[in-house]
Amino acid sequence: MSRTLPITLGICLAALAQAQTADELVQKNLLAHGGIDKIKSVTSLRMTGRLQSGSFMAQVGRDSLAPDMIRETFTVQGMTQIEAYDGVTGWKISPFEGRKDPELLGEDELRPLVEEADFYGPLVDYQAKGNKVEYLGHDTVDGDDAFKLKATLKNGDIVYYYLDPETYLDIRVEYVRFIRGAVEETFREVGSYKLVGGVYYPFSMREGSKQHPGDSAKVGFDKIEVNVPMDKSLFQMPGTAKGGR
Repeated sequence: MSRTLPITLGICLAALAQAQTADELVQKNLLAHGGIDKIKSVTSLRMTGRLQSGSFMAQVGRDSLAPDMIRETFTVQGMTQIEAYDGVTGWKISPFEGRKDPELLGEDELRPLVEEADFYGPLVDYQAKGNKVEYLGHDTVDGDDAFKLKATLKNGDIVYYYLDPETYLDIRVEYVRFIRGAVEETFREVGSYKLVGGVYYPFSMREGSKQHPGDSAKVGFDKIEVNVPMDKSLFQMPGTAKGGR
């Protein structure tokens, strides 16, 4: 027998074990959220709450429709900024910049919105979506132990998931996006999970840039509703865009 056979077999078994471990953790995470059947029974989602960054506060909202539509609103002193994606086109209305007409989103604004629009997230049916998931072992979040998963999306961007070792719910998510040759790294810490329509959703989060974590914003959701009737026109750009980047 060739001396290289045991080595090759060992490498293959190790790779297989890691793949099984990654898939096992994905399945435990989805089960912790309510199970794949409950998750897929939700086809629309409405979230409303408040954003706070220092002394600054705003009303925020998000409407999502499966499989890939999203509309986010940001309201301060009666003015509302909108960013939306209808599965094909991303657009915005930016009254705080003196623009009241809809405009096409630029690539740097569109990329994160498109990824957020994946209604069920990168881990659900990840292989069918062309995503790759790896188990990276243990790590820590604020000094607490966590399992770490690396999801490489079909477009090349990377999402790191930190899972609570007891509940298997995600407690921190990090995003690495490659846009026009630049690297953008952001994070989101989530908590206060509550059961809505048979699925556990986080009602609180803190998000910001990894380069400037002190400038992060906190979001608390007052209400999360599932399977709310939504027309697709809600996500489509009204009129004709005035331009884009």
